[in-house]
Amino acid sequence: MTVVAEVVRSGFVESVHHGVVAFSDRPGVGDTVSPIFPRSSNKPLQAVGMLRSGLVPREVADLAMAGASHDGEPFHVDRVRAMLAAAGLGPEALRCPADLPLGETARYAYLRAGGEPEPILMNCSGKHAAMLATCVANGWDLESYLDPKHPLQVALAETISDLAGEPIAAAGVDGCGAPVLAISPVALARAFLRLVEAAPGTPERRVADAMRAHPELVAGPASEDTILMRAVPGLLVKRGADGVTAAALPGAGGVAVKISDGAIRARVPVLLSALRKLGVEPPVLEEPILGGGRQVGEVRAVW
Repeated sequence: MTVVAEVVRSGFVESVHHGVVAFSDRPGVGDTVSPIFPRSSNKPLQAVGMLRSGLVPREVADLAMAGASHDGEPFHVDRVRAMLAAAGLGPEALRCPADLPLGETARYAYLRAGGEPEPILMNCSGKHAAMLATCVANGWDLESYLDPKHPLQVALAETISDLAGEPIAAAGVDGCGAPVLAISPVALARAFLRLVEAAPGTPERRVADAMRAHPELVAGPASEDTILMRAVPGLLVKRGADGVTAAALPGAGGVAVKISDGAIRARVPVLLSALRKLGVEPPVLEEPILGGGRQVGEVRAVW
């Protein structure tokens, strides 16, 4: 496996991170064809599957929330609640686990107010609300909507395979309880490019347009996804757990990153480096390594 990032502290390389960088239309780095679980980077593809299955979002912003890993800010939670209400449901219909807000600022504020974990606060609750709304639109059972054999999950698996251009290699259970489907990194990059380059009005383009129009819903104000989509017009970005992220820009290409050891801090420097190789100049997002309150090192891409 190829080294794609290293952590340098006070001039000493203290650790290295191995990983894969796949491009949609050019040679990548590392093993780009063996399957991985994209985790939440699958969400935009699942949102396409919901539209294909008859989901009618109340607003464009609701479609952005369907593909989100939100921070749990009050405006995120209010929107998920409204999505459920529009489908005639309440938060009790959610089958994602109870959790605290993902975003640090939202989490601290919630705990200071005496809050406790709730399913609607879980970062995947927007996806689950959209899944439930799709079931309501089709008259499908609501209790079992996370079962891999449920009509909803069958349809989403077919959509992901179609967008990826390859069969699903394996199915697992994601942290939110929904099925997570394995595809190759190059297929993930290809699927993201298909979304941003699809014709206007298609399910693929509607998802890409919604997420790019409402990046603050996709993650949170301080997230790399939000910052990158605000800074680079037309760019679609979606992070996932375990060191995964994917991005695409029409006319430039698609890219998928998987850090093998799941390191989150290596993910952003490698993604930014990959975007530069596509001819995209992203904003500076690398977080410095601090010691005693001052910068003593950095994480840098070396692939």
